[in-house]
This record gives sequence, C-alpha cells and structure tokens, in this order.
Amino acid sequence: MTVLAARTADTVTFHAVELFKQATALQRSGIDIISLGVGEPDFTAAPQVIQAMQLAAQSGKSGYSPPAGLPELREAIAGFYTTQLGAKVDPNRVIVTSGASGALLLAAMALINPGDEVLMPDPCYPPNRNFVGAAGGTTKLIPTTIANRFQLSDTDIEQHWGPATRGVLIASPSNPTGTSIPRDALTRLIKQVHARNGFVMMDEIYLSLSYDNTRQSALAIDDNLIILNSFSKYFNMTGWRLGWMIVPTHMVKPIEKMAASLAICAPTLAQHGAIACFEPDALALFEQRREAFRQRRDYLVPALKSLNIGVPVTPDGAFYIYGDISARSSDSSAFSAALLNGARVAAVAGLDFGPAHAAHTMRFAYTTGLERLQEAVHRMKAFLG
Repeated sequence: MTVLAARTADTVTFHAVELFKQATALQRSGIDIISLGVGEPDFTAAPQVIQAMQLAAQSGKSGYSPPAGLPELREAIAGFYTTQLGAKVDPNRVIVTSGASGALLLAAMALINPGDEVLMPDPCYPPNRNFVGAAGGTTKLIPTTIANRFQLSDTDIEQHWGPATRGVLIASPSNPTGTSIPRDALTRLIKQVHARNGFVMMDEIYLSLSYDNTRQSALAIDDNLIILNSFSKYFNMTGWRLGWMIVPTHMVKPIEKMAASLAICAPTLAQHGAIACFEPDALALFEQRREAFRQRRDYLVPALKSLNIGVPVTPDGAFYIYGDISARSSDSSAFSAALLNGARVAAVAGLDFGPAHAAHTMRFAYTTGLERLQEAVHRMKAFLG
C-alpha cells in the first residue's frame, strides 16, 4: 500500500461537509430536511452575471487569462473597494484567484515557512488551519470571549505571540459567529502585530454582508495587509470558484509567479461573468438580497432564544448565528445528530470551529428562505418540547 504523507492525517476534518452529506442522503431517501448547516446562499448568480458568462463563452473567450486575472475584473474589484468599502485600492495589487481558498493557499505559500506559527481565534473557519499546514506551518487557536465578540484582541496578541509566531489570520465578519471586530479594536490589533514585524491576513469574505455598521475594509486602517475575499457569499457565486486577494505591492510579482504554476489562472469564463457583478443594476440586486438576509437574522435570533438556545452575541454580519445550547445539551455533536434525525433540521456542531466552546455551541446558518426558517423553528420546538 502506498504510504501517504503525514499531513493527510493532520488535516482538520470539516464536519459541516459531513453533516451536508448526511442531510443529502436523508433527502435522497425522501425525507424533507431543512438545512441550517452549510454556509451557501440560497440565492444564485445574478442574471447579468450569467448572461455575461454566456456571451463570453459564445464569443470564444474561454482561454487562459493572465495569472493575476483579467485586467477589467481587477479594475472593477478595486473600484468596488473605493466606492463601497471605503478604501482606495490600486488595481495592480488585486490578484484574482480560484475562490478565496485559492487566495488563502497563495498567501500561506508566500508568507509561511515550515515551523512558522499563525495565531487564529477559537472559534474560526476550520479549513483555514489546513492551508497553514499545507505550507508547513502550525496554528495556535486562542480561546475568545463573549466580551470580545468571539474575536481576537490586541491583548491576545501580546499574551500569545511567541518565538515562532509569524502572523495572524482573522475574519471580520466571522464564520461561525457572524461578528465583526470594532474599528478601534482592529486598529490596536493590527498595530500589535506590525510592531512584531508580523503579517495580518484579513478575511473579508462576509464584509459586504454587514447589517449594523458602515461597511469598511481594514485597508482603510492600514494598507500593509493581505486581504482575502470571494464572489461566493455576497455575490452568490459559490460554484463559480472565484475570489481575490489584495496584497502589498512587493508581494504581487512573487504571488503571480506562484499562481501561474499552481493554477495558471482562475476560471476565465467565471471572470468574464463576474465583471457584471459591479454593474449598478446587479449591485442593486445584491443589496436587496442583503436586506433579505438581515430580515432572516432578525427573525431567527429571537426564535432561537424562544427555544432556550442562547445567542451570546448578536451577529452583525455574514449569515450565521453562534448559538449556546448549554440549557439543552452538553454535547453539541449529539445535539446536532438529534436535530437532524428527530426534527429534520441540519445545524453544525461547535466541534467544527475549535475546542474552546465546542461542547455547548452550534452554528445556525440562515441561508434558506424565511418560510423555511419558520418551519425549522416549528420543527425544533415540537421536537424539543
């Protein structure tokens, strides 16, 4: 038998995907499952985007793009940051990637040497740890608190930075909590990291799905950041596998060189389609959908509380609620299985996102319509008594 590399055993399991598989199997057997599990919007690509992709295909524009992406798309992304996210960005610093996963892979390969340590909050998005591991690095999960909205603080950086620490990977808003880091707190955190000559990788995938605050990129605070973003969530293009990164100027050529070898380019037809995301009528549609997500959040937060499932911090972005099930169970994995098989509702156990709060937390995704959310709450209420 062929001997596998050690990293295959070290790879962190993504339990949300396993839950999705179980829910799909039940659905294929004829059982109706309401999924509050996988973080995939129920909205799909905008009509303008589909039409632009079809036109590009019909026009024979399906060949390779430059490794950093189509110039028109890089310019459109930079313009979006200027007009929508409060940060002036040079298009030459934008690199289009195969999803945000492709951006994270390139960032990890560019910044992390074997043995380097990266600080992350607990809870966080589980695959992030695997990208650091793929580059030969290690991760240190730092338990977060309700007081800090389940986010890292400058004090955490001071206390946990060690000889092998190279940088931090943070997300605002976060998966699984849906919480953002307040601007003042983020400024202090970035200052602490840069004082130690470290890097800040900033996941802004859910930034455009912010509900309560002004949407502003961390680049408005400090230009020396590595920004990761995606067309999957706000732009509703999960299967198109398209994302981007914004990096300091000195990192562009080295990352472009790696991108040319690792992926050649991001999917070209998807890139042609994505240019249409930034047309005024498309942006208006995305804003309508953002408002729909806000309405779902405003329904589900009090609905979960009525089921004796706590919401320690109200999410201000993304489409997740990080629920506290302490009053219901001390085993989130067992509780998740019970909801799936008893209430026919899929929600992700806290185990996925780090050990600190795993036993008593669940992630509920409001990525389905309001009527289905209401039915899910009805089912859970009946099941839980």
